[in-house]
Amino acid sequence: MEFGTITDWDCRWDLDVIAYIEQMSAALSGQIDGLMSSSDYPGATVAGAIATRIGLPGTDPATLVACAHKFAARQALQSVVPEATPDFALLDHGTALDGSCAIGFPCFVKPVKGAFSVLARRMQSAEQLLRFVNSEAAREYCGSYLVIFGTLMRQFTDLPHAGRCFLAESVLAGAQVTVEGWCQGDEVQILGISDSVVDPHNGSFLRFVFPSMLAARVQARMGDIAARAVRGLGLRDTFFNIEMMYDSTQDRIGLIEVNPRICGEFADLYQKVLGVNSYEIALELATGGTPSLPRAAGAYAVAASFPLRVFEPVRVERVPSPEEMAAAEALFPGTMIWNECETGQELAEFDKTEDGASCRYAVINLGAPDRDSLERRFEIVREAVPFRFTPL
Repeated sequence: MEFGTITDWDCRWDLDVIAYIEQMSAALSGQIDGLMSSSDYPGATVAGAIATRIGLPGTDPATLVACAHKFAARQALQSVVPEATPDFALLDHGTALDGSCAIGFPCFVKPVKGAFSVLARRMQSAEQLLRFVNSEAAREYCGSYLVIFGTLMRQFTDLPHAGRCFLAESVLAGAQVTVEGWCQGDEVQILGISDSVVDPHNGSFLRFVFPSMLAARVQARMGDIAARAVRGLGLRDTFFNIEMMYDSTQDRIGLIEVNPRICGEFADLYQKVLGVNSYEIALELATGGTPSLPRAAGAYAVAASFPLRVFEPVRVERVPSPEEMAAAEALFPGTMIWNECETGQELAEFDKTEDGASCRYAVINLGAPDRDSLERRFEIVREAVPFRFTPL
C-alpha cells in the first residue's frame, strides 16, 4: 500500500481521533505487517490503538495514555522504582490551585500531559506559579492543545485526573541523559545512553551526544531502572526512551519521564556509532521480529545531534537552499541537517517553546572520531549553512 505524508494540519486540535482510529483500523487490517510512530502526541497512542485493534504487535492504548499522563505514570513508577522517583504533587489548574504546592519551593512544574518539555518550568514561589498557570500560553496549551488527549483519556481509561492539570516535582540535579531501548513481552533491551548537554544559564539543550560519558556502573544502574520502569508501566512490544538525571554528589539517579516511542532525532546517531539505524530495529520489532543488539561497529566513535537556536525574537530573512544544505552535509560523511523554519517566519513565541528561552530553527547531526573533533566539525558545518535573521 502507498500512503501520503501526514502533516500537522492533518492533526488539528479538533481532530476526531476516535473516528480516525476506527477508520484506519478498518483500512489497514490485513494490509500491513506492522505499525509504529515516532510522534510523541498523539502518534504513539494512536499507533498503539490501531495496531492492537488489528492484531499487530504494540502496547494497548490504555497503557500508553496512562504512561503519557505524568501523574498516573509517577504513581506507577513510585511503586516499582521508588529510589529514582522524585517527590511529586498534582496541581489542579483553574479550580483548586491557589499557588500552594505540597512539595514546597523550588519545584519543577510541567503539564500533566507534556510534549517536548513545552511549559516545563522551575518555580521559585507561589506567586511565580500562579502567574505561570494563568498565563496565556498555559491557558492555550491546556485548552485547545490537550483536547485530543482528553478524548483519548475518556475513551480508553478511567483516570480520575484531567489532562489539564499540572505536575509539581522536586528539582533534580546533575547530568541529564536519555536511555533508549525496546521491550518485547517482558524482555527489555537497552540500545544506548546519550548525554543531554544543557546550557546552565537557561536550560536549553545544546547537544545530545552518544555514547554517554557516564561511568559504566552508573549506566548499568540506569539500565536496571529503565527495565523495571518499563515493566511496571506495562509497556509491551515497543521502543522507549527514558530521560534520567545522575547526581554524582549523592550518587543518585532520578527519573524525569518515560516516553513509549523511538527517539527519531537520535536514530542515525546509533548508525554512526553502532552501525545500525534504530528505525531498522523499531520496524523489525513492530512487524513481529526479534531484534538483537547491533554487532557491527559504525564509522565513528561518537556522534551528536546539535539543535540550532535563536535567543532573541527574530524574523527569518533567508534559509539555505537545498544545494547549500547538501554541500554542508557533504563536508563530513554521514552528516544530516534539517531545517525547521521558513523565510518570513517570526521566531518569537518563546513562552511556548521547550525551554521558554529560545526557538529552535534547525538541527545538525554528525559523527567524529572523538569529542574534540566533534565540536570542531560542528562549528565548520554550522558556518556552512547560511541562515540569516533580522531582530524584531
